[in-house]
Amino acid sequence: MSSTEILPISRTRQQKRSFEICVAILLAAAIAAAFWGFQRYPALLKKLHSGAGVHISGVISFDALFPVDPAMPLPIRVARTGVNWLWTNRFGMYFALPFGAAMMTLLGQTNRRKQFQHAASNVICGAVAGAPLGVCTNCATPIGQSLLAGGASTRLTVAAMISSPSFNPVVVAMAFALFPAKLALLRIIAPAVLLLALPLFVREREWQPLGMPMPAERTPLRLRALRFGKMFLRNLLRLTLMTLPWMLLAAFLGALASEVIPAYGTRLPVSVLGVILVAIFGTLLPVPMAFDVGLAWVLYRSGVPVPYVAALLCTLGPVSIYSLTALGQQLGRNAPLKMAGATVLLGTAAGLIAML
Repeated sequence: MSSTEILPISRTRQQKRSFEICVAILLAAAIAAAFWGFQRYPALLKKLHSGAGVHISGVISFDALFPVDPAMPLPIRVARTGVNWLWTNRFGMYFALPFGAAMMTLLGQTNRRKQFQHAASNVICGAVAGAPLGVCTNCATPIGQSLLAGGASTRLTVAAMISSPSFNPVVVAMAFALFPAKLALLRIIAPAVLLLALPLFVREREWQPLGMPMPAERTPLRLRALRFGKMFLRNLLRLTLMTLPWMLLAAFLGALASEVIPAYGTRLPVSVLGVILVAIFGTLLPVPMAFDVGLAWVLYRSGVPVPYVAALLCTLGPVSIYSLTALGQQLGRNAPLKMAGATVLLGTAAGLIAML
């Protein structure tokens, strides 16, 4: 069959799905506009305008639904801290799950791989798209899972997940407003180097098409809309089931780590080993959007040694135990382990530079 025979068939298939594609784009845009306009950016701008008075209520959360007293038994503290973390992340998940389902539905309309030819192009596109997204690496995980399921480039997806908490313009402005220029620059440089190295430890994975059924030539619009709604709800349920277990596990592990290793217990004499341990802790700890800057500022203001603050500032945002374990289910263990190791290495380097 010649190429002139193939093109009309491809064009006809695209026309058949034009209604579904338009509805998916409009749905994703509406979800994003509502989240950005009514919740995320007003909240981020409020934190930016609060300046040095930025306040955190929990060990790993801005909000505290339940008070946590150090005198409480450890299981109660862990449970309350975990619930507070889930409560703080609720708006991000309200956005991430339906937006991810809309993107999965959109990408599923064309059973082709969505990626650029060169690795650098995928990383740059993901970094640019992720910066304004406005979600932490935890809430970016369901979106990343939906993009991977829909056939998006692996490197593009992971780059967007790293970029969202690391290069959001409001959070970057917070860092420069609160910290000396050296620390703020370290916070920019560390994730930038992580993105540059991304092709070295994240490979493009093989993708299985979702196999969305093609609408018939004369299918009534009402039936197509009904079928689209069922498809969206099925993707939303699939994404929720993929996300919820790992999110609950992250809440428990993050709460346990933050209560067993107190966030304010870094007043020990500065040492290389101490910087490495803080970098490991910051890499694994799941924190909400902009909490890396908020927590690091509270510690800096309270007199915690600058190398420890620098290590936390450079590791709390890009990845977490939640994003790493969830990605491990789709990418295998090697890529998340290498990402975690690279983040720890960069956080340690930032701490050692600050030590000088």
